[in-house]
Amino acid sequence: MRGPALPAAVVGAAAGRATPAAAVALRIVRRSMFSVCTGVSVRIGVRVVDVWRGTGSRPVGTGPDVPGSGPDRMCGNRRGRAGDYLRVARQPAHDVVVVVHDGVVLLDVAGPLQVLGVAGGYRVRLASPGGRPVLTDVGVRLRADVALARVTAPVDTLLVVGRPFPAHTGAPAAVVDGVRRLGASAARVASVCTGALVLAGAGLLDGRRATTHWAACAELARFPRVAVRPDAICVRDGAVLTSAGVTAGIDLALALVSEDHGLDRARTVAKYLLVFPHRPGGQAQFGAAGPEPRDPALRRVLDAVRERPSDGHGLAAMAVRAAVSERHLTRLFRRELGTTPARYVEHARVRTAQALLDTGAATLTAVAHRCGFGSAETMRRAFLRVVGVTPTAYRRRFAKPLDGMISGR
Repeated sequence: MRGPALPAAVVGAAAGRATPAAAVALRIVRRSMFSVCTGVSVRIGVRVVDVWRGTGSRPVGTGPDVPGSGPDRMCGNRRGRAGDYLRVARQPAHDVVVVVHDGVVLLDVAGPLQVLGVAGGYRVRLASPGGRPVLTDVGVRLRADVALARVTAPVDTLLVVGRPFPAHTGAPAAVVDGVRRLGASAARVASVCTGALVLAGAGLLDGRRATTHWAACAELARFPRVAVRPDAICVRDGAVLTSAGVTAGIDLALALVSEDHGLDRARTVAKYLLVFPHRPGGQAQFGAAGPEPRDPALRRVLDAVRERPSDGHGLAAMAVRAAVSERHLTRLFRRELGTTPARYVEHARVRTAQALLDTGAATLTAVAHRCGFGSAETMRRAFLRVVGVTPTAYRRRFAKPLDGMISGR
């Protein structure tokens, strides 16, 4: 069954149908078929289109009230109005290869592809082992466009998506090998979520800064040549970009659009998709405590900090509790947690404060004292360091009941 054609260069809720004398010609260069487990095939695709200037009347979906509309402006970069896909000047499409395999997170794939599809100017291909369809984490089946081994290098952008943590472990050797081969010559390499672990396994993150989903940062840190940035939403190191989990793939794709087509177009895409052009704060807003350490002495210290965050937790007191020297305790923190004792205590207090702000109506001063900060101002500075937003902004963003987001409730 053929999918509906895109209306005359502008796809939106209110866009009309093309006329015989349309000023715009469209060429759909990619459609992704998503097969649902029920047997129903649904085209939810990324339609990456080339739009070029024709002759005749103005393109459907524009009008004299839209500045810059009309056939004489079609080849320039211009902002789309709300609900419109962007017009794209005729130019060679940027080649994007998305590496997928069984178990990938659907939103890791769909989020970036939606951004690129709205922005325009991209030729996107899904590459899988053997070119076989892949089953996502939610049971939706994706049809690949090409076998990973048959993708010809070099590509403009190689994008590797992730699987749920810890199910990402044991990525097929064919995937790691294919990523290593294509990544060696790609103009740009990127990952979403635990796709960073595939890049690390392929050696593409050696000597670089990188991030991944907060739940997998400790796993990524097991690669000794990777400098992990656990709070970052996106990290760029040279021609390699990595992002945090799931919806952070949208942030990553917006960064790609900004780099390729300019900040104005990225902002317009973000507004159309109702997302932040620049997400406030880091992923520490969403993350939980890290993995439990193996050393029993260190576990005793962490238990005491988490259970009684308002107590004094200086290095000397913690060393006494662990029955080790201060120097040895500092080494344990570095080796098992990748941080210092003081920084861990601050993070633990912030996490406790987050829980209180999520669920209660206590004043900021009361929360600060319960968590061991001493004052609301001290807590505010700690929040800015750890979370990237103030306690007030955090409470406003996360404490409101979800049904309060629905108008009329």
